[in-house]
Amino acid sequence: MRCYCYGYSCFGFPSAMLLSAMLLFAVGLGGGGCAKQNPVEQVSTSQSGIEVRDSAWKLAADDWNAWRGRSQNGISADEPVAKEWSDASNIRWRTDVSGRGHSSPIVIGDSVFVSTADESKTTQSVVCLDRQSGLERWRTVIHQGGFPGRGAVHNKASHANGTIACDGRRLYTAMLNSAAITVTALDLQGEISWQREVGKFVSKFGYAPSPVLYKSLVIVAADNKGGGYLAAVDGETGEVVWRVGRGTGDSYSSPMVARVGGRDQLLISGNDSVSSYDPATGNRLWQTECIAEATCGTIVVSGDRLFASGGYPESETVCLSADGGHVWSNNKKTYEPSMLVVGDNLLTVNDGGVAICWNAATGEQLWKQRLDGNFSASPVLVGDTVFVPNLNGDTFVFRAGAKYEAVARNRLGNDCYASPAVSGGDIFLRIGVGKGADRREQVVCIGLDKPADLADESAGQ
Repeated sequence: MRCYCYGYSCFGFPSAMLLSAMLLFAVGLGGGGCAKQNPVEQVSTSQSGIEVRDSAWKLAADDWNAWRGRSQNGISADEPVAKEWSDASNIRWRTDVSGRGHSSPIVIGDSVFVSTADESKTTQSVVCLDRQSGLERWRTVIHQGGFPGRGAVHNKASHANGTIACDGRRLYTAMLNSAAITVTALDLQGEISWQREVGKFVSKFGYAPSPVLYKSLVIVAADNKGGGYLAAVDGETGEVVWRVGRGTGDSYSSPMVARVGGRDQLLISGNDSVSSYDPATGNRLWQTECIAEATCGTIVVSGDRLFASGGYPESETVCLSADGGHVWSNNKKTYEPSMLVVGDNLLTVNDGGVAICWNAATGEQLWKQRLDGNFSASPVLVGDTVFVPNLNGDTFVFRAGAKYEAVARNRLGNDCYASPAVSGGDIFLRIGVGKGADRREQVVCIGLDKPADLADESAGQ
């Protein structure tokens, strides 16, 4: 039996099954029925005629400006940060943020930015907090209405999953709304500069990827069963610079850009492969079959090696060379969190709370340590110390050298889906407080408490 979809009508079923097929389709596209096909209109740089310019970013060295930070690997510069905290210690401020979102905070200068969605009001918004006090400076509604239908977003997801990216002049966010992915640019005062629909999207579990910046481009991924794609828009105008199709697989990974093998490569996993593209043109450089159709984690890079893990339905962690050659692999799986390179080692904290450390060059397992709880957030590295929160609100702090070395376990709130941001010696967490109908979200700034004499001196200035 085949299913042919044309617009919103399905044909080709035996008559006895027609009614049940129609009912299945009516449940919603998230229910696994026939997906509406959206052929991807591919755009080349020669067709768009838009020049890709060197970046004019205005960022400070310690700005955490996007998903996984400036490094795109979840690594912060070596700086003193708090390794232990509680409700009563090393908390600079904590601020309620209405709505729900699993996007991570970003930090630009004296501002902290997060995206959020309010299901009761059907709004998707960007919120700016004062870095020093946590007070809300402004809130801009990006979309009103247009949420996916019931069942088209996973119960662990939100309508604001993607982390904002910032070039120091504008904020860029990509959201699923009205069955399409729309990229929005705002200035740092919250005024919308432009909005651009970059392609249709058929939702199975919602939309997860975060935008990545490359020179003058904002690049978004949108793998979906209706017709997946990568698209790059001009950061100044929002015009589509290039767009390439990626098949009809459901996958959720964010892309990343790294210089490997002597050239800039746009790297993404999913659709049963790891793929590399020229970030300036969208031309595919290579593709290696591995992992699974669905992945969530972002690729990490060390030198001329790159690492990916996932997924569903298969399980694999793989190391590839700069041109996609297979270096090593195993049957271990990290689905939601991204991995982390720690010196010469590759570290994962998988969904089930097992930390595993491999030799990055050979794939030899060095150690395995079971932590407590389940994990969606990705670990970050500050100096030689790893920080990673679980879904119960516990942040594990440890060193990941030749052996596992526990440092601290810090409880804050009741859950944490978002990954930490690190800037200027402070750690920023987005947490859930309370449960069920009483749950609310907070952004928390964690920093070393000043000694009493320094605190008094500062207060007197």
